[in-house]
Amino acid sequence: MMKISAVKTFLVEGVKYNWTLVKVETDAGIHGWGEATNWPGSPLIEAACQHVGEFALGMDARRIDYIWTKIYRDMHWLGQAGPLLSAISAIDIALWDIKGKALGAPVYQLLGGVYRERIQLYANYWFIDGDHSAASYARQAEETVAAGFSALKFDPFAHVNYGYGDDLSDSGELDEGRKQLALDLVAAVAEAAGPMTPIAIETHAFLNGPTAVEMAHRLAALGFNCMWYEEPALPEYPEAIADIRQRIPLPVCVGERLHSRYMAKRILDAGAADILMPDITRCGGISEMRKIANMAEAYNVPIAPHNPNGPISTIASAHTMATIPNFFRQEFMVKDVSWRDDCLSHKLPIEAGAFVLPTRPGLGFDIDESVLSSHPGLRKPPRDRRYYI
Repeated sequence: MMKISAVKTFLVEGVKYNWTLVKVETDAGIHGWGEATNWPGSPLIEAACQHVGEFALGMDARRIDYIWTKIYRDMHWLGQAGPLLSAISAIDIALWDIKGKALGAPVYQLLGGVYRERIQLYANYWFIDGDHSAASYARQAEETVAAGFSALKFDPFAHVNYGYGDDLSDSGELDEGRKQLALDLVAAVAEAAGPMTPIAIETHAFLNGPTAVEMAHRLAALGFNCMWYEEPALPEYPEAIADIRQRIPLPVCVGERLHSRYMAKRILDAGAADILMPDITRCGGISEMRKIANMAEAYNVPIAPHNPNGPISTIASAHTMATIPNFFRQEFMVKDVSWRDDCLSHKLPIEAGAFVLPTRPGLGFDIDESVLSSHPGLRKPPRDRRYYI
């Protein structure tokens, strides 16, 4: 038996929002790292990790699936999503790290071995320098492609307030000027990136149904290489997403708000997604990400992990994606805090737009806690309405 002896949490400042990292220690002297990053309520996530961590004390760290199931079922009254699933995610990732270290093998070997040793990435947060003008987006898109990234994602609607009221015309719709600005941004990025570079269009599920359909058609008319149209509606409405998917000429991607296989199944059953994008820090960790991927394979749907998170999320997602046949691409934060690699025992192995799998045991990385302590996370909700870009 290898008992869980301590669970420690770290709320850390990230470039977009806080990271929530978790260290699980055992009485065998082996520890593992997990991540529960979610937003904008990261202090709630950290508290959930602390509570679930106390619950897990004394359990046998080798019984990964049992621990996942026991926590989920015993605390199910808290709901099927949110802080509970993020806490389970962090514990699960850390337990896989521990098991790999104990057995002297990388996590991907414990999951059945690799289909691929290089995990193809798509770039997000490549656009944060500058004034968010079309010229600024175009310049940064060109730089990102030159750096080796073969696909980009951004939200061309991030300059509006998504119809909450401040940015509406008298008719109650986004005015034509704001719609045209979104089209101009996409056109500029597509021209700068070139026709061989797929571009994913994020909407953050804040466009209403008619506007989502209208803008999909207007975007398609630009003739650019569209990788996907992301979250045209919230996951609470799988039938509505499926209806939009049938009415537009762009592929649809959803999944960053799907917490566990149970929520993912509703999307798959409804035929609502061309591509599924679960987030390993929200959906239940390595164990659940792989179960979701296996289920999606039965629907012939590829997986593209959502990952605007900290480094453990990137690493754990890569280990998992190495082991499934229906992997597509993984998200990566191109521009991040300057000290991201400083907190790691080894620099993130990003080469020509791909994550190269490490051969070290477990996840293959340790964390310098002193670096985390030097960059504490913000504990107040964000006031800037642009934080979602």
